[in-house]
Amino acid sequence: MPPTYIRLLIVDDHPAFRAGLVALLADQKDLRVVAECGDGREAVELYRRERPDVVLMDLRLPGLSGVEAILAIRQEFPDARVIVVTTFDSDEDIYRAIQSGAKSYLMKDMSKPEIVGTIRAVHAGQERLPASIAGKLAERRRRPELTLREMEVLQLLVKGRSNKEIASGLSIAEDTVKSHLKTLFTKLGVQDRTAAAVNAIRYGIVTLP
Repeated sequence: MPPTYIRLLIVDDHPAFRAGLVALLADQKDLRVVAECGDGREAVELYRRERPDVVLMDLRLPGLSGVEAILAIRQEFPDARVIVVTTFDSDEDIYRAIQSGAKSYLMKDMSKPEIVGTIRAVHAGQERLPASIAGKLAERRRRPELTLREMEVLQLLVKGRSNKEIASGLSIAEDTVKSHLKTLFTKLGVQDRTAAAVNAIRYGIVTLP
């Protein structure tokens, strides 16, 4: 007979949080944690070995990021059901996670009923997003995509590089940098470099080390 409980894999690089989550779910007879780890690459290996019903995945992980791990798992197992559980709620983090195939996105300060209900809903084939997360996702989807080159220019801009330094770093003409910046300002809805840098960090497009 197949198991009568939902088999869970927990992926988070903070052992104390993993232990807390295991303890939180311990009294739910229809839920069972079958594996846990703190590394993105190990998460892919554990998924392959355990074939859990639902994965609870953090975003910032060593080895592979949460998004990279989700992509790797779903490339091999397209029906994998993943819930992101994180402290990061920027527009870009949410967008990348959902684009990678996550079925839900929860913050680490969620209530027990919220996480238990979400696990059951995702296991049943539903996609569930809290209203605040859904709002940020909708806002991000209204923003135009940046090209790879625009991302490279933006990352250097956030580091405080001048147009000349950006041009040198990317081996392109300074006039080309100015053209990219003009397009970036339009896409980000700003008028200058400072506002572009602030928005890039606020939206989570560029993360500071």
